[in-house]
Amino acid sequence: MKIGNIFDGSKTALSFEVFPPSRDGNIEELYRAVGELAELNPDFISVTYGAGGGTREKTVEIASTIRNKFGRETLAHLTCVQATRDDIREQLDRLKEEGIENILALRGDPPKGEERVVKTKGGFGYANELVEFIKLNGDFSIGVAGYPEVHPEAPDMEHDLVNLKRKVDAGADFIITQMFFDNGDFYRFRDNAISAGIRVPIIPAVFPIFNYKQISRIASLCGAKIPPRLHDKLSKVSEKNEEVEKYGIEHTILQSEDLLGNEVSGLHFYSMNRSRHVMKIIRELPKKSFENNSILE
Repeated sequence: MKIGNIFDGSKTALSFEVFPPSRDGNIEELYRAVGELAELNPDFISVTYGAGGGTREKTVEIASTIRNKFGRETLAHLTCVQATRDDIREQLDRLKEEGIENILALRGDPPKGEERVVKTKGGFGYANELVEFIKLNGDFSIGVAGYPEVHPEAPDMEHDLVNLKRKVDAGADFIITQMFFDNGDFYRFRDNAISAGIRVPIIPAVFPIFNYKQISRIASLCGAKIPPRLHDKLSKVSEKNEEVEKYGIEHTILQSEDLLGNEVSGLHFYSMNRSRHVMKIIRELPKKSFENNSILE
């Protein structure tokens, strides 16, 4: 099923993100988590693509398994960093062979040890170019990334929205945001995007906080700020993982409830390849949140 068709206003979509494990031995643990997440009846599960395409083979394998074994629609991430047109065309062919119809098209992060992205000879330098190429080489539903707190490389929101509209105009069907912890940032971003002429669904992505050091590192990498009140709470119990987890889950539930009350097309959760925390959060949300999902039956 094309993910672009899910966001028709008839329901609030539910989705999760997983990533290929760095060690082969962890793949079964990933599939155990996927199996439990699948019980929540998500509309789709996305699979990330490592920096520089380092996990491209695993991305297709995992996306295919989620679709064909677990029966859930998948969204395969695809980046253009360190890839030529031929590399990308080959990846698109593999996705077609596996019956995968949905792609999240990203420029991608710089390879490990490098500070900026350098366009590969024979490749692309920007995500809008990748979107155009995908449209020419297959019948995919295409999502792109949006940044409620502005892309780290953009000088301001106005320039960032110009780039986002380029991606949408190139053929993107929907937008999934980078993580954020203050819903006000998302609402401002959504309003500004609409004012800029962007008319596709914008799906907020929520990051449940499990570990203080982990979230501090990830937030700094992507430019997401942790609200002072939440930061103070977490920093006081930073060495007590159970307390961090408790506050993190409480915040995510409140954040999700607020988003659901403000006409979002869906909620996308970063699972970090875990299921227990995410399942607890979803089941704490109002029963009517995902009326057409059988998660509470």
